[in-house]
Amino acid sequence: MNFSQWFSIKERNTNWLTEILAGVTTFLTMMYIVIVNPTMFAAGGMDFGGVYLATIAAVVIATLIMGIVANYPIAIGPGIGINAYLVYTVMRAGGVAWQSALGAALLASGLFIVLSLTSFREMLINSIPESLKMAMGAGIGLFVALIGLENGGLVVGSTSSLVTMGDVTKPTAALTIFGLFITMGLTVLRIKGAIFLGMVVTALVAWGLGELVLPEHFFSMPHGLEHTFLQLSFQEIHLLPMVIFTLLLVTLFDTTGTMLGIGRQAGLIKDGKFPHLKSALLADSIGSFCGAIFGTGPTSAYVESGTGVLAGGRTGFASVVTAVLFLLLIFCEPIAECVAAVPAITAPALILSGAFMVESLVDIDWHDSTEAFPAFFTIVGMPLTFSIANGVGMGIIIYALLKLVSGQGKTVHPLLYLLAILFASQIYYQ
Repeated sequence: MNFSQWFSIKERNTNWLTEILAGVTTFLTMMYIVIVNPTMFAAGGMDFGGVYLATIAAVVIATLIMGIVANYPIAIGPGIGINAYLVYTVMRAGGVAWQSALGAALLASGLFIVLSLTSFREMLINSIPESLKMAMGAGIGLFVALIGLENGGLVVGSTSSLVTMGDVTKPTAALTIFGLFITMGLTVLRIKGAIFLGMVVTALVAWGLGELVLPEHFFSMPHGLEHTFLQLSFQEIHLLPMVIFTLLLVTLFDTTGTMLGIGRQAGLIKDGKFPHLKSALLADSIGSFCGAIFGTGPTSAYVESGTGVLAGGRTGFASVVTAVLFLLLIFCEPIAECVAAVPAITAPALILSGAFMVESLVDIDWHDSTEAFPAFFTIVGMPLTFSIANGVGMGIIIYALLKLVSGQGKTVHPLLYLLAILFASQIYYQ
């Protein structure tokens, strides 16, 4: 079998040049993750260079599997939302050592691999009502946006009102506002790679103002992986069952939802079925597993893959192109680290990534109180308690109770009641 047959080039009415352009487009739109992700984990005490290489490794491994085995134009990389939870809630707020947090991520991804090979995966997905799935995505978006606003100096702590607006005259806040407007403008104009280009423009302005100090050498040989590779620990794992479960649950829904959305956009779903879905989910779960080994958190299918699909990508060869381009970035760590040292450059990416995740709210039935109230508490629970797990738990518990009270208890999947009990016990004893 030749490459054309393997990637179904003719069957999907595409050509090599179109697939290459699609892969390049996806690469440009999601390249920001090699700066944003190591920046987050560095805030949790990890080595920037090590996480930088781990991020690239996770993207390359998972995206290659997605392209070659599943044959889909979908790129995979560390998920901003779930990794923000791992860093800011588990590591920083929870005081969990980053080694143990990576151990939890490894176990969660191992379970994800097992579930991807069984029918329990579908049963777990089907047990969660659509309104809660959409609310989870929106809540994670607000959680990520809050982190971006805080990093960018636009939101600060307050003894009288918990949080308040930061001093916009300070360089970090002013640069963040500039970066936000530049990136939003590029997005409105439908410029491909708007988030990455916004970071580039903001970095240039920061350099002009003396806020960004360029490195002595823009390129270097890969280094730092010895600080993160196989450094995970399982010593505290018995204290983290809900962390593992939250990582598994959120990654599962996030990945499945994104894959289905990109699949529909590319016209790859036939008669309501997603061919090779098991292989696609395995690509993501293996990416998460390898990511934890190298030194980063769970991976997820990237919505930015949609830009590659819009550019004509229809096969896994586009993903192969994206993976190869990410591999070349292993020599660019000095540039990434100097950019990451200026929070205002990465903050707009976090804020607007959160904004994109809130769009799912329009599909929630806000006129049905048994759907609306659980969704509301899921959404606000994440940023206000600074925990994705708390938001998910609130939503599931309230949903189960309201359906019982309203006489609709039989419409709830039995597994959801079990999840409600687990979350309730965790909230009570934490």
